[in-house]
Amino acid sequence: MFTLFTDRFGGVSAPPYDYLNFGDHVGDNPESVAKNRASLIARVGPTLFMNQVHGDEFHFAQSSDEVIPTCDALITTTSGVNLAVQVADCIPLLIHGDNVVAAVHVGRKGLINNIALKVLAEMKRLGGKNFHAWIGPHICGKCYEVSQDVFEEVIAKYPASRSQTIQGTCALDLARSLEEILIQQGVSVKNSAVCTVESLDYFSYRRDGITGRTVGVIAL
Repeated sequence: MFTLFTDRFGGVSAPPYDYLNFGDHVGDNPESVAKNRASLIARVGPTLFMNQVHGDEFHFAQSSDEVIPTCDALITTTSGVNLAVQVADCIPLLIHGDNVVAAVHVGRKGLINNIALKVLAEMKRLGGKNFHAWIGPHICGKCYEVSQDVFEEVIAKYPASRSQTIQGTCALDLARSLEEILIQQGVSVKNSAVCTVESLDYFSYRRDGITGRTVGVIAL
């Protein structure tokens, strides 16, 4: 088993996608994205990506060479199948059980729609036990400013998400709630302290608008 979170260095993409952009949907040169993905494959082996849509669907993968599915989580029980989740502020969540792993895209909508809990339930159904999760670099609670309506919607379901910006405006700490619900399910969690908005080592849609995507990768 291994896990990996990339930063933005070591690739061939030109600004504003500099340098190691894995997103093929953000306007970058397709040849550059292909070279970046090839560099990842050379490092870890064939890797399955997703067409992420901020939904709550997951896909059970049996091979890294499958047609790229439209979903926001990948699950496998097959050793050596690398699963990738792309982010640029959202949470890249990697989960490992005894015989099953998952890569999950958790944004605000994903948290509200319980995608992490749905994936964990499926992993348990597949026989997974002794779960550990890694929450990769993501936008932090004081940088994720939201409207009052969005703030109230999220904290009504996940009070631990309550946060505020340095200016005192409404903000959300999605990772805090995600960590809380995973721990409640008996999952041990390692939560990255890196904020993608604050660190120029990472892509940030909130900071830059037009930007690339890093990945989290996991395999049995």
